[in-house]
Amino acid sequence: MFNDVFLKACRKEAVPYTPVWFMRQAGRYQAEYRAIRERYSFFEISHHPELCAQVTRLPVEKLGVDAAILFADIMTPLKARGIEVEIVEGVGPVLNQPIRSGADFAQWKQLDPARDLPFVLDTVELLHQQLNVPLIGFAGAPFTLASYLIEGGPSKNYHKTKAFMYTHPEDWAALMDDLADMTLNYLQAQIRAGAQAVQIFDSWVGALGEKDYQIYIAPTMAKIFTELKKTGAVSLYFAAGAGHLLNEWNKLPVDVLSIDWRTSADDLDRLQISKAIQGNLDPSLLLAPLPILKERAKTLLDQLSNRPGYIFNLGHGVFPEVSEENLRELTKFVHHYPKV
Repeated sequence: MFNDVFLKACRKEAVPYTPVWFMRQAGRYQAEYRAIRERYSFFEISHHPELCAQVTRLPVEKLGVDAAILFADIMTPLKARGIEVEIVEGVGPVLNQPIRSGADFAQWKQLDPARDLPFVLDTVELLHQQLNVPLIGFAGAPFTLASYLIEGGPSKNYHKTKAFMYTHPEDWAALMDDLADMTLNYLQAQIRAGAQAVQIFDSWVGALGEKDYQIYIAPTMAKIFTELKKTGAVSLYFAAGAGHLLNEWNKLPVDVLSIDWRTSADDLDRLQISKAIQGNLDPSLLLAPLPILKERAKTLLDQLSNRPGYIFNLGHGVFPEVSEENLRELTKFVHHYPKV
């Protein structure tokens, strides 16, 4: 029996209960994952399809969530193109040679997923056979990837990225085109291999104001989502702290907008957001006592669960200190909470 409740919600179809999955639902909070990480690095896991498939399946098997998300990193396609990037524990992606001009990326090789990332596609094909819930493929959005490439790693303010965008508009446009083509190519390959949905993580685009988003980002995202629409897979778009961009997002040909806890149901109504919505519990609540966690989940469900196309999720990802039992209990609570 295939559970397609998540896909139905993405398409704003009627569902018997509110579907739920959690961003970063595979990770260090799981004992099984920690045991695997003692033997393999993050990137080594993704290079072994059977192991990667196991890590991807774990949350479905242990938590009972309604979708699996491919275990990978947004830097995976960049590494496959020969760009030197490390994932530093507790820091994130770090690059030793940040971009300073168009010449720094003009000679990058183009991504051929079948040639450069066969292990990713093999993992997707395996999971397509093994899962009884939809598989979500994913990629990083051009702005978020560019921010790492220009800053050299995570940033608090993205000054260098914005300065590059303002100062070198032609180089910026070329970089957006390059990363858009790569992202689209990568996601289309995942869909052909069996992913029924794809999520684009634009984690840091909330650092931009609405006008800058309109000028520098929206055309790129419209191009990506327009092409993805032709595949038949559902598409989701996520960023943190980006509630001020919802009007722009609502114009995009994307199926689901994934919001964080800073955006309220009142905001969605006020802005007349018509898309399906995913979110938006504050992940910190996963450390709260279970009664408080359930009470806050109830409030969220009361506000959003009767909206056509609602998917329960976090406003950002699960972190290592979270209890697996709390996630399991939260999943059960959402599944059994009555839809009026």
